[in-house]
Amino acid sequence: MMKRHVSVTLVFIAVGGLITLYLGCTTPTNTNTNTNTVALASPEPTPDKAAIEAELTRIENDWPRILKERDAAAVRRVEADDILLVYPDGTAGNKEQDLKDIESGALTADSWEVTDITVTIIDNDAAVVRLRTIVKNGKYKSPDGKSQDISGQFRSIDTFARRNGQWQLIGSATVKIMSPTPEPKPSPTAKPSPAANASPAAKATPRKPLPKPATTP
Repeated sequence: MMKRHVSVTLVFIAVGGLITLYLGCTTPTNTNTNTNTVALASPEPTPDKAAIEAELTRIENDWPRILKERDAAAVRRVEADDILLVYPDGTAGNKEQDLKDIESGALTADSWEVTDITVTIIDNDAAVVRLRTIVKNGKYKSPDGKSQDISGQFRSIDTFARRNGQWQLIGSATVKIMSPTPEPKPSPTAKPSPAANASPAAKATPRKPLPKPATTP
């Protein structure tokens, strides 16, 4: 009986030793004492919405001066080289065409008014502006000398991107409002609006982009 007990004990000891040896061979030992450091990305700064809205509104309201003075340098600065333009008649435009129209004085109008400006800020470097333009006695003179009436009310969507610290217009689409809201008639006692006291440069020409002449078959 004693012999049997000793035999069983030896068997358990042997088996236990094999298990310990097996586990020691198969369990990986981490000899790397270095710890990995994960770099956390810096959070994006909160956009200064008031400053962005003021700057884009200023750019939009500067078009009358640009057109009146034929300021091609301003167009080169404000419009991106890869700008995408869609005019109310469905034709596509580009920066080169805008430069030609402005330098030649092809676009004129007796008066204009920009209303309903809404700026949607995407982030620090991207924003979209929606606005309405009212053009009175607007004319577009084509290269062949013909003149087209471009008066009316228009809706525009302008897309801006900040590149190298400067806001640039990278896309614009304009459509004509087919059923425009009638303009309110001022009452006899109403004070003149700020637009009435605007400089001649501010009233002479409409905002870009505006309709181009339809293609004649």
